[in-house]
Amino acid sequence: MNQVFDPLNLFILAIAVVIFFKLRSVLGRRTGNERPPVDFTLPKRAESRFPGENPPPVGAEALPNATTTAEPPAPVWTGYAAAGSSLAQNLEKIVEADSRFAPHAFLEGAKLAYEMIVTAFAQGDRSGLKNLVSKEVFEGFAGAIDARDKAEEKMDSRFVGIQKAEILSAELVGKRIQITVKFISELISATLNRAGEVIEGDLKEIRKITDVWTFERDATSRDPNWKLVATEDQM
Repeated sequence: MNQVFDPLNLFILAIAVVIFFKLRSVLGRRTGNERPPVDFTLPKRAESRFPGENPPPVGAEALPNATTTAEPPAPVWTGYAAAGSSLAQNLEKIVEADSRFAPHAFLEGAKLAYEMIVTAFAQGDRSGLKNLVSKEVFEGFAGAIDARDKAEEKMDSRFVGIQKAEILSAELVGKRIQITVKFISELISATLNRAGEVIEGDLKEIRKITDVWTFERDATSRDPNWKLVATEDQM
């Protein structure tokens, strides 16, 4: 026989309905003590950097520091220029035009770019150079590589390291930022002929090289990367 309308079943069903509505009335309320929903996304901020340079850890600057004091931050030029100098004043102007700029981060990226460009040139890697230098500088590098290939010569170069990198000048030309850096590096380099004989340089000697390079980027561009626009050899 069908037991659907059994009085006991109807009684149990009535109790379940009452419990359901009571739970709903309690669970649906906000007491003001609820924790906010967890947001796993952090605001994105385009960093001023060089191609090939790893971006900083996500949210590294967004996380609060419990030990931070209320002291005002040091001027952007601190440690890179003398107070009141034209370099210090120009660095402040650059930060006003591009809030993403920071001298320390810039120099770290510039050192990485320097090594990448020197290595790419020695290896005759034209595609590697294209993303790092301006059209005019690329033409100069490519011409030297072509001349080397035509003479059936090759360069054997090993980058030892950068002893020093310092900002010599900084300038805001219209919307373009130009920063000149002096690099003092150590390099083992030699040019070999078709037979593999050294015709210039030394494969055992570590040479100290001094270069003055100028990097540029558009302060208003969404592209954060810098490019090499001028070189000066001070060997």
